[in-house]
Amino acid sequence: MARVENTVSGTSYGNVVQAGSIGTVNVHSGPPGKPVPHQLPPAPRVFVSRSDELTELEGWLAHEEHQLLVVVSGPGGVGKTSLALRWLHDTRDRFPDGQLYVDLGAHAEVAQPDEVLEWFLGALGVEVAPPGLAQRQALFRSLTADRSFSVLLDNAASAAQVRPLLPASSGSVVVVTSRWRLSPLAMDGARFVEVDPMDLTDSIELLERVVGEPRLAEEAEAARELARLCGGLPIALGVIGARLSRRPRRTLAKEVDELRTENRRLAGLDLGGSTSVSAVLDLSYLDLPPRQARIYRLSSWHPGTSFGVGAVAAMVADDAGEVEDDLDDLVEKNLLSEVGDDRFRFHDLLRLHARGQDDAERDDAIHRVVEFYLDQAVVADSAAIPGRPRVGLRFKSADPDAFGSRAEALDWLDHERDNLVQALLAADAHGWPDLVWQLAEAMYSLFQRRHRYSDWLTTHECGVRAAQLCGEQVAEARLRNQLAVAFRNLGRLDEATDQIRTVLDLAGDHDLGSRATALVQLGYTYRLKGEFDLALRYFREGVEAETRHGRVRGVGLARRRVGEVLVEMGRLDDAVAELEESEALLDNVVDKARARMFRSRALLQASRFAEASRLADGVLADVRDTGSPLHVADVLELMGEIAERQGDLTQACDHYRSALTCYGESFDPNADRLRDRLADLERDDDEGTPDVPPQHQPRGHESGIG
Repeated sequence: MARVENTVSGTSYGNVVQAGSIGTVNVHSGPPGKPVPHQLPPAPRVFVSRSDELTELEGWLAHEEHQLLVVVSGPGGVGKTSLALRWLHDTRDRFPDGQLYVDLGAHAEVAQPDEVLEWFLGALGVEVAPPGLAQRQALFRSLTADRSFSVLLDNAASAAQVRPLLPASSGSVVVVTSRWRLSPLAMDGARFVEVDPMDLTDSIELLERVVGEPRLAEEAEAARELARLCGGLPIALGVIGARLSRRPRRTLAKEVDELRTENRRLAGLDLGGSTSVSAVLDLSYLDLPPRQARIYRLSSWHPGTSFGVGAVAAMVADDAGEVEDDLDDLVEKNLLSEVGDDRFRFHDLLRLHARGQDDAERDDAIHRVVEFYLDQAVVADSAAIPGRPRVGLRFKSADPDAFGSRAEALDWLDHERDNLVQALLAADAHGWPDLVWQLAEAMYSLFQRRHRYSDWLTTHECGVRAAQLCGEQVAEARLRNQLAVAFRNLGRLDEATDQIRTVLDLAGDHDLGSRATALVQLGYTYRLKGEFDLALRYFREGVEAETRHGRVRGVGLARRRVGEVLVEMGRLDDAVAELEESEALLDNVVDKARARMFRSRALLQASRFAEASRLADGVLADVRDTGSPLHVADVLELMGEIAERQGDLTQACDHYRSALTCYGESFDPNADRLRDRLADLERDDDEGTPDVPPQHQPRGHESGIG
């Protein structure tokens, strides 16, 4: 027999199967990897002085036996963050498990620890964070207990804001920057670094790095006076340096004269005498062309932390191409920071300064950017789940093909999630309820596929109130149904039932769509309680209501629910027939795949293993690229159950482990149940006494709404 050479070229990701001839193929997934986050912003490109502080930090790190907690404090603009970043980048090799970063003062309101923990958990691979602070804190400590991180908590407001964010590992370092000393953290073993303004020599050196030594040498006395007027603050020196770099013929003496005459100050940041950061920033602002000055003022009111060109163009009602050039100029002038590809943000002092230049257009600009995010979210939502019934006129003109795929649309919604939520809250604060409820509705595909429970509850509770204020009963019913799904997934069944009962009262007989959805949701709550007869009754009522409403997809989804509960009741032939009818009514790839998945489960219960396995394989192929890892987890769990029922515990465990990788370390009752089952199987396999597989329990994270 001739020798066969079997090679793989290129780069592979994930599992690779090589075979000369194929009989039976078993695919085994390894244990989930641990993500290594690299969240630190870039190290400062121009950095001088601070040798004493760096030496002190290095000494503490070398001799500290426990977790090193350092508070770097000082006045705004003094260079606290630059010092922290310089040191953490220099020592990054000592923390192999990565770096975590958050700007705790990014919003007008202080960032709450539960929100920050959700961001950190997401960076560590958690798909769905627990709903409360205590649970998130416990999970964060578990994930960091045996790992080594460097963490930068920037612009902290209080010790209470910091404490829940401390990792559990003794091999980690946490650096906190704040305008306040945060003395209470001494009780947590903190070390303190007070960052003072730079002295005259270091200030001149920083200007030399930016402007060039020859130019400063020509006007040595003016350079000294300029450095003195900047008060030793790197932010002021950086802005002055940028101004001078862009104007090579401008004399330093002229800059000094103008700086001396400008006397407006940022509240709370006056350094005394004529030395003021505000004087520096005012000069830079007054030197801006009118277009850039307007962009500087209005974009400072952007609701979220960072923003793209399109959002700013909406705020100033101008062409995106022109605005992009202006934003690049503002970055060059050190009045904006570029934090990604065409992504910008303000330093907190600059945001305060920009907002202090009052603008009569402010509310109009905020309204325009909220509408911008609403329009974008409507398009993404329409593309993420085509065919899902929606409320609002904007959806009628949305192009469902605007994104390359459903997963791409979901990724956009997830990427802009903070801005979308902040836009909704800004609309709520400004008294624009019509925009609030529409934004909540436009974010539902994200929550349906990716969950994000904290934002789900926040946006939909606001949306319900807003719909009430607008007298939009259909929208209110719709949002209450969606809110009920979140409560149900979290196991808060009484709250879910309260929302559903309210929907039934609102809908009456005039809103058949909301009524049908509520009936199906009510059936699902009874299914989760194990009251299958009641569940079947409400599912059948839902089918009838959907049929009267003429909503084909709704009929298909409701009949799928009927099939699911028939599986639970052991009426397997009836279940298979119902699920086949359901699939025939559905035209959405995911919807059809889900119907086949439950049909596979019915066949499994009937011990028709080959048919069940064949269906499950096809379902997995259909849902892998939909952007919903939890749907993939469902199918992998089903495949594990099929293998387990056939006595192949090794393959069953492989499938269960693969399912768990879809959850990451997520807070989800189904993930916890699956972990327990996997632990039981591994123990039984070791002891050689396999358990009898338990009957399938109703899953709690179904989120389809017809």
